[in-house]
Amino acid sequence: MAATDHDDIQPTDARPRLGSITLAALALPGLLNVAHAESAPTDGVISVKLQSYDDRQPGLDRIRVIAPSLYVLAPVASNWALEASLVHDDISGASPRWHSAISGASHMSDHRTAGTARATRYFDRVSVGVGGAFSEERDYRSRAASLDVRWSTPDNNTTLYVGAGLTRDDINPVNGVVENEHKRSNEFMIGVTQAWTKNDLVQLNVGRVAASGYFNDPYKLVDKRPRERDQTTALARWNHHIEPLGVTIRSSYRFYRDTFGIRAHTAAVEGVHPLGERFTLTPSLRYYTQGKADFYYDPVYDPVIGEPYPPGRPRLSSSDHRLSAFGAITVGAKLEWRIDSRWSADFKYERYEQRSNWRLGGNGSPGLARLSADILQIGFSRRF
Repeated sequence: MAATDHDDIQPTDARPRLGSITLAALALPGLLNVAHAESAPTDGVISVKLQSYDDRQPGLDRIRVIAPSLYVLAPVASNWALEASLVHDDISGASPRWHSAISGASHMSDHRTAGTARATRYFDRVSVGVGGAFSEERDYRSRAASLDVRWSTPDNNTTLYVGAGLTRDDINPVNGVVENEHKRSNEFMIGVTQAWTKNDLVQLNVGRVAASGYFNDPYKLVDKRPRERDQTTALARWNHHIEPLGVTIRSSYRFYRDTFGIRAHTAAVEGVHPLGERFTLTPSLRYYTQGKADFYYDPVYDPVIGEPYPPGRPRLSSSDHRLSAFGAITVGAKLEWRIDSRWSADFKYERYEQRSNWRLGGNGSPGLARLSADILQIGFSRRF
């Protein structure tokens, strides 16, 4: 689960030609540097957030995560920006279970500490960023590095993006099923952001990840997955500002496919609605649907026999419900309060519901218990 959310950080330079106020309202969440890559930030930002996550199935509370986080953005000289983030996850609850059966669940607890650092150098209409990231758990360690280049046209209405990254993971499960296993991922992404009109901002990104190594879940009795996984994503975003209402509608569609056989679609929409001069309310709705992996099988839990093994002796098999066919809906709202010119606060709540029969275009995988989750976040930010 992502523990940080810094989509409330607004651009500080107002040079775009198609109406700076409108474009600021249209800013694409999480991709602000793509939309405004032509200049370095003039203000620094420090942000502290606390997020909680609770998921459950009928009759069983499963996983709880408490995650405080810190984010800092600091301009250096006139053409550099440094960013860093740190998050600590405190995880507890029922251990990963066979399929979705309640029996066999046991208590577990874990901690994760993760951080990122990034330096960006701004040239005339070009910026170059170099980043690094780490994540540490008791049984999992990850290191990542990235490089990206953004170029804006002279009228600042179009920004092109090219990025590459690599990740190296070390896996040592506490049950000793395997030791010193590894996973390697190489990622490449291209994108374009276009100020279509003074009220419309559109974006298209295409990404490719080639990964190899250990993908099994070591805490499941039978879980054999391929040692290679290639993933392709295409993301389209369209933000439209309705001037008479002062409301900005942010919409997106994402397509995903991988060599496990999973095909997924995500559609999302949110509306940024100012409430007076100091408050902004952003309700949101997202729908997700996916087909099952090629090697996923449908176990039917028997109260006497227990969990069935996959039929025959397949080379690859998994009953991990995350690889099954299902649909999910997330509804939420975020309230932002600009306390003064330096301080701001935000509160966000999301409700997630996952069901197999919500899969688009056909029935989902049978035998899956309904899964729901509540995500709460509160944060404070200050400019300097």
